[in-house]
Amino acid sequence: MGQPHADLLAAIEQKQARVVVAGLGYVGLPLGLTCAQAGFESVIGLDTDPAKVQALNNGQSYIKHIPGSHIEAAQAKGFSATGDFACVAEADVIVICVPTPLREHREPDLSYVLNTLAAMLPFLRAGQLISLESTTWPGTTEEELKPRIESLGLEVGKDVFLVFSPERQDPGNKAGFDTHNIPKVCGGVSEACQQVGVAFYSAVVETVVPVSSPKVAEMSKLLENIHRAVNIGLVNELKMAADRMGIDIYEVIEAAATKPFGFVPYYPGPGLGGHCIPIDPFYLTWKAREYGVNTRFIELAGEINDKMPRWVFGKLAEALNAHGKAIRGSRILVLGIAYKKNIDDLRASPALEVMELLRSYGADYAYTDPYVPSIPKLRDHAFDLQSVSSAPEAMSEYDCIMVMTDHDAFDYAGIQQNAKLIVDTRGVYRAGYENVIQA
Repeated sequence: MGQPHADLLAAIEQKQARVVVAGLGYVGLPLGLTCAQAGFESVIGLDTDPAKVQALNNGQSYIKHIPGSHIEAAQAKGFSATGDFACVAEADVIVICVPTPLREHREPDLSYVLNTLAAMLPFLRAGQLISLESTTWPGTTEEELKPRIESLGLEVGKDVFLVFSPERQDPGNKAGFDTHNIPKVCGGVSEACQQVGVAFYSAVVETVVPVSSPKVAEMSKLLENIHRAVNIGLVNELKMAADRMGIDIYEVIEAAATKPFGFVPYYPGPGLGGHCIPIDPFYLTWKAREYGVNTRFIELAGEINDKMPRWVFGKLAEALNAHGKAIRGSRILVLGIAYKKNIDDLRASPALEVMELLRSYGADYAYTDPYVPSIPKLRDHAFDLQSVSSAPEAMSEYDCIMVMTDHDAFDYAGIQQNAKLIVDTRGVYRAGYENVIQA
C-alpha cells in the first residue's frame, strides 16, 4: 500500500511514532497521558490555552479526577504540552479532541475542529495519521476534513491516513473504566487508513472495534448519547406525572429495576448537563433534515429535558409559597453545581440555569460545591460567586436548600436536620422528611 503506510505502521508497532493530541480537556488530556503510559516515546499535548500548557508542564492538573501525580508520571515518559502548532510537523499521529458545541439555533458548530485543522495544515506531510475524536454528524470526517487535507496535494489513504474514533469518557466513573480499558470504535476513510488507525489505538487501549466507515463510527457515538438522552427524557416526563399523582418516582424505578431482563433503570434530575448528551443528539437531527427525515422522537426528548430546570424552579416557588415566602428576597443555597456528582465539570450544568432564574427573580442566592471553589468565565453564563460553607450548622441561615448535584462529600443527614426547607432534585432524600420536597 505504499511506503508511507508501511513506515507508519512500523513506527506505531515499535512505539516510535510521535503523537500529538490537540485539545487538552476532559477527552484529550486523558488520551495524551494514556499514550505516554503506553510507551510512545514522544507525546505532545497541544492546546491554545496558555494556562493549561503551563499547568501541565509544571506537573499540575486542572481536572479534578486526574491527579497531578498522573501528569508527573506521564512527563517522566516523555509527555509535554505546547501551544505551538509547529509540533504537528514532527508528528506521526495527530488526534483532534476539541469541542463541538451547538450554535444558538441548535445547529452544529464545527469551528473548533475546522480552525484546529486549518492551523495544522501548514505542517501536515506524508506519513501521518489524523484521527478525529470530536463528536459530530455522520459525514464530517469525509466531507469536511478529507477535502481540506487533500487540498495540500496529499492523497488520503496513500500519503496520509484519516480515521474517526469517537471519544468515550465518563468522568468520575467508579466502575474502573478509564481511557485504556474503554473499547474504542474506529472507522477509516479507506482500508489503509483503517489499518493504521486500528494499529495506533490497539497500542493504546485494550479493545478496538473496527467499523466499515467513519460515518458508522460517527453515527455510533450519536446513538450512544441519543439512547441516554431519550431515556432520561422519558423518566423526567414520568417524574412530572408521578409528582402530580403523589407517587415516589424513585420507588417506582427501584421496583421496575427488579425485573431481570428488558429494563434498564434511568433516573430523573433537574436537566441534562455535560458536553455530550444535551448537544450530540441535535447533530443528528440537523443532518437528518438534509435527507428529509424529521427526528421527532429525539427532538421531543430534547424539549422535555430542556424544560426540567424551569420545572424544578417551579417546585421551588411552590415550596416557598407553602411556607409563606416568595422567591424574591428569599435566601437560597444551591447544593452542588457540577453537571454530575463527584466531578468539577460545569459544562451545560442545569444548576447554572436555575441560578440564572434565581437571579432574574430577585432571590438572595449562593452555592456550595467542594469541586468548584469559584465559577470560571463560561460561554453561556456569567457569575461572580465563590463557594460558601456546606457545614450542616450553616444550613439554618437559608430559607431553602436546593439539592442540584448529589456529591458524596455533602453531609446530607446533617443538612436535613438543620435546614428549614429542602428541594431535592436528585432523590437524595426519600419520603418521610417534613422539610423535604422532591422535585
